[in-house]
Formats: sequence, C-alpha cells, structure tokens
Amino acid sequence: MSQSLIFILRTAVDIYVLILLLRALLQLVQADFYNPISQAIFKACAPVVEPLHKILPTIGKLNLAALTAALLIQWAFYLIIVAANGLFPTQLFAYLAVAGYDLLSALVDIYFWGIFILVISSWIGTTGHPPVQLVNQIVDPYMRPFRNLIPPIGMIDISPMVAIFALMFIQSRVLPMVGGLITPLLS
Repeated sequence: MSQSLIFILRTAVDIYVLILLLRALLQLVQADFYNPISQAIFKACAPVVEPLHKILPTIGKLNLAALTAALLIQWAFYLIIVAANGLFPTQLFAYLAVAGYDLLSALVDIYFWGIFILVISSWIGTTGHPPVQLVNQIVDPYMRPFRNLIPPIGMIDISPMVAIFALMFIQSRVLPMVGGLITPLLS
C-alpha cells in the first residue's frame, strides 16, 4: 500500500473518529443540540452510531455507541494497514489497545485545542459566537475544577494556562507510559 494512500486513509479515519468523539462529548456534557454544528456532528455520525444504539445503550449521559464506533473504526484502520502490508495480525487485540490509546490522545487534543480556542476568543471578544459557545460547553466540565481552585487575578484568569499545563503533562508523561505498556503487546 502506498504511503500517500495510507496518509489519506489515516486522515479520513482520524477526522471521523474525532467527529465521533465530539458526538460522545456533546451528549456527555448535554451541549446545545440546536446549535448547527451539533446537528451536523449528529447527522454525520448517525449512519454508524444509530445501528449501534440498538446493541449498546446510553448509560446516563455516556453514549457507548459513539465511543464504541470510534474505537472500532480506529481499530479497523490498523487491521487494514497490517493486512495490506501482507502481514496477519497475530496480536489482534493488541491493536485494539493501540486504538484505545489513539482515542485517549485525541481526547487530550480536543481539550487542548478547545481551551486554546476559548482563550483566543476571549481576547478578541467573540465568546458569544455559537461555535465558541459549543466549545465552551465541551471544555467547561474540564475547566471547572481549575477555575474553582485558582481564582482570577484581577481581570486575568490563569486557570486555562494551568489546565493546558495539566494536559501537556498528560500528553508528555502519562500517555507515553500507557504507550510503553502497549508496545510489548505488539511484538
């Protein structure tokens, strides 16, 4: 399989998995369903998530169907790549762990960029814009503990900076440790 085809497939899978994760997060935080972006995300995920809803119910606010769909699509990508290279994955379920690792990494990225978007929008004064409000609804449950612990200094709120540092710590220290646990499974 050519590298350019792998790149295109990887990009398409990553984008769709990101949309599935956003759907799960939107339902988890009970974001505004009538926001046009929310509706577009729900419509884009419906062909995959709706059939899984019959098998996997929503538990509380957690949409298991969307999370399972994201995990299975990521896992299928790895299986396709391994099979296309002429290898049969003897560690079939090890690639499921790799797919789960990728979902965790994508979740950290969602929160990192969400906080970044909120910070920039607060500087330019567009916090009332519907896409920014949607990002705020997704990121707010993560930001709330930081805002409760770190009061604003005058008009400056440094809690987003501390929240980003926490995400950077997770991305640079915790995720590599998890990846180190997964790597031996692949050999």
